[in-house]
Amino acid sequence: MKISNNWLKDYISTDLKTEKIGEYLTDIGLEVEGIEQFESVKGSLQGIVVGKILTCEKHPNADKLKVTTVDIGSGTPLHIVCGAPNVAAGQTVPVATVGTTIYKGGEKLVMKEAKIRGEKSQGMICAEDELGLSDDHGGIMILDETKYEVGKNFADYFELNSDAVYEIGLTPNRTDAMSHYGVARDLNAYLSTHQIASDFHKVAEKPLVSEGNHSFKIEIENSDLAPKYLGAIIENVKVETSPDWLKTRLQAIGLSPINNIVDITNYILHSFGQPLHAFDADKISGKKVKVGVSATGTKFTTLDGVERTLNGTEIMIKDGKDTPMCLAGVFGGATSGVSDSTKTIFLESAYFNPVGVRKGAKFHALNTDASFRFERGVDPNMTKIALSHAVKLLEEIAGGNLVGEILENYPTKIEDHYIILRFSKIEQILGIKIHKEKIKEILKALDIVVLNEIQNGLEISVPPYRADVTREIDVIEEIMRIYGYNKIDFPQKLSFTPVKLSFNDQDALENSWARTLQSNGFYEAMNNSLTSVKDETNAVKILNPLSSDLQFMRKSLLEGLLENADYNIKRKNPNIKFFELGKVYHKTEKYEERKQLAILVSGRDAFENWLQPKSSTDFYHLKSYVKILLDSLPVELEEKVLEDSRFSDVVELSVDGKTLARLGKVSPELLKDADIDQECFYAEIELEFAQQLRAKTNLKFKDIPKFNKTRKDLALLVDKNISYADLYKSARKNPSKYLKSINLFDVYEGKNLPEGKKSYAMSFELLNEEKTLEDKDISEVMNSLINTFKKEFAAELRS
Repeated sequence: MKISNNWLKDYISTDLKTEKIGEYLTDIGLEVEGIEQFESVKGSLQGIVVGKILTCEKHPNADKLKVTTVDIGSGTPLHIVCGAPNVAAGQTVPVATVGTTIYKGGEKLVMKEAKIRGEKSQGMICAEDELGLSDDHGGIMILDETKYEVGKNFADYFELNSDAVYEIGLTPNRTDAMSHYGVARDLNAYLSTHQIASDFHKVAEKPLVSEGNHSFKIEIENSDLAPKYLGAIIENVKVETSPDWLKTRLQAIGLSPINNIVDITNYILHSFGQPLHAFDADKISGKKVKVGVSATGTKFTTLDGVERTLNGTEIMIKDGKDTPMCLAGVFGGATSGVSDSTKTIFLESAYFNPVGVRKGAKFHALNTDASFRFERGVDPNMTKIALSHAVKLLEEIAGGNLVGEILENYPTKIEDHYIILRFSKIEQILGIKIHKEKIKEILKALDIVVLNEIQNGLEISVPPYRADVTREIDVIEEIMRIYGYNKIDFPQKLSFTPVKLSFNDQDALENSWARTLQSNGFYEAMNNSLTSVKDETNAVKILNPLSSDLQFMRKSLLEGLLENADYNIKRKNPNIKFFELGKVYHKTEKYEERKQLAILVSGRDAFENWLQPKSSTDFYHLKSYVKILLDSLPVELEEKVLEDSRFSDVVELSVDGKTLARLGKVSPELLKDADIDQECFYAEIELEFAQQLRAKTNLKFKDIPKFNKTRKDLALLVDKNISYADLYKSARKNPSKYLKSINLFDVYEGKNLPEGKKSYAMSFELLNEEKTLEDKDISEVMNSLINTFKKEFAAELRS
């Protein structure tokens, strides 16, 4: 949202510099993301002087160019080559001198002395578009010599406007600050409670004088849709270009002026946050404006020329014949809008039901400045104030006059929010104690009325323009916002009491694992559960398939991930790290549905760089990612090799004989079917079973050990048929309480080893948490391990 500093000054006067205002706005939650400088004329005509053309001759080397001499009051005439068709001797003209920067559209041009077709040129005689004064490029700008003095700065003859524009990153709940007045009001609350000099100009309803009477009526079919609706009839308006001050205001915040009627409604919208809509009153049948709904299927053409079909729930503005004129709070209709021939206006100001506006805007995919505010709830007490200001502007700018009384329908007043505020709750939430008089001062500055003081608290009422402040905690946030977050000191010590966490949430497990994989460079995939299968064994078939390619429920997540991999590889993204959370379906004796986490890796595990050479993903990379996830479960995993047609090599990880995960290398046949010519590795984890295991977790906190661990290594020569898992399980059975971890850091087979043998290099970490380990304790544990390895595996120690 853009906020003009000059516009802001209409409502709050202060001597603060722009940067300081931006700082204070950020402090109160209206984050200023940047401050831009706006100029009504880009470059402010700096370097442009008034000149008089002394001579004008045809260019000797170009048919369409002229060579001129121009007096700019410096004593020596300039030689300027000009291509304008209307250039002639004796004219008074604006001249861009050497060194001047001019802006034409998006182009920036710095004047330099140059030779054009052999003739010297020392500047440029300018057209209006080259000066940013209009889009006219029909020829150079010819000035009235009786008004413009040769040698004077051209800028002196214009009231140029410069402004600072704040770009505010407004949160969607702050409808109260979606206007210049709202921002000024919020800024005043901060300045006034911090004793910073400022003068806030509270807006009020403009006194209006009407002439004659009108016969217009308004009818509200359902007051829930439009709790408050007002309308004014203004006659004798003249639709034309807006005055410069109004155009400048709108241009400063990025809006393009259209005509005085539209510009006034936009000005009021951005001044007070109250959307208005102007109808051509002569196009309203029966002189009646109705607010309600239209029948389902009704056709309605909006201002953008698009014909839309209504769904029967939109809030509509209709005429006496029930013909739709406007999608209320969202977009006007093509047939009832203001045009150049409009003479009489029906000006609408309303409070529409936010939910109703939101539904209509979303259904028709329309997002306007008006809907953005109505959807979040505008200030019902601003409707008449804004309308009166708009009528006054229409009288002053468009020559209109108000006819008869303002029409108003407001059957049930929208009440303030009643809240009990406890001082103890403020102190508990903020961690600091604020004197109750300061709290009352802040509340008053925020237009929050203290109705009554009660024991340890206040009864308060919050104005309806703060649609986001409906609870005690909301009020506490408001107090802290104005009091100042920066006033809260960071505590020197943080204390907390560990609580027993629940591990019964399946979603929490899935989200945790998804975040873990994402932090390791994985991307999440989401594939269709419906697919085609080659092997229909145990497949669940759909009774009414959408197509032959979508006849079965998927039996595995692998095929979908292979399609994702193929799509990426063919687009030169060969390094694959995908995961998917989804269900698989089987039919055996009964229908079976299981949720799995599937992981697919291929290509390089890490991008090539100067420090790390190419490294292809392999089974052990995949296993490491699976282990990162499963290490969070309080289980001892069993590992075994099994058969699975999807893999050329596959390992199963189980707990108490029940499968928890499978991982391995994808079979060449599946890769060929997927048209993939690089190795892929796949894992799937049974999520429901993982959650059952996770639910057994008993979270414990313990101190970091005060004593250092001791590491000992063993190199063991064993038979080839003995796996590391066998050695690991045997070592884990060691009764010593000092043995904390076991790791394999090297495997060797081949040269210098006996036939049928291989070598495992294993590390063991030992720790006594009560004192430093003595050598005899270390020797006792290591000797026990060596004896076990020798006895169970006929292992030999290698030096």
